[in-house]
Amino acid sequence: MYQINIHHAKTHLSKLVEEVALGEEIIIAKAGKPIAKLVPIDKPKPNSRVPGSMKHQIKFADNINQPMCKTELDLWLESSIFPNDDKNSNNQ
Repeated sequence: MYQINIHHAKTHLSKLVEEVALGEEIIIAKAGKPIAKLVPIDKPKPNSRVPGSMKHQIKFADNINQPMCKTELDLWLESSIFPNDDKNSNNQ
C-alpha cells in the first residue's frame, strides 16, 4: 500500500487500476491528506469443497445394500419424516 497525490492519480489512472487489479491498495491524497483508497473488488472465493476429501473417513455398515427388515421399514415409514399417507403407505 502506498500513497499518491490526486494529480498523479488523475494522470496515471490506467496504470494504477492495473496495479490494483494485481492486489495493490493505493491511498489517494489531496494536499498530503488521505481522502480515498483505491482497492480491488473482492473476487468470489473459490469453492472450498474438494471432491474426495473425505475418502477413508466415512464408514458404512457391511449390510448397507441389504433391504431393511420389517421392523426397520415400519420405523422408517412411520417416522415424522415420511407422514403416513397413501403415497408412502406400505399397505397398497
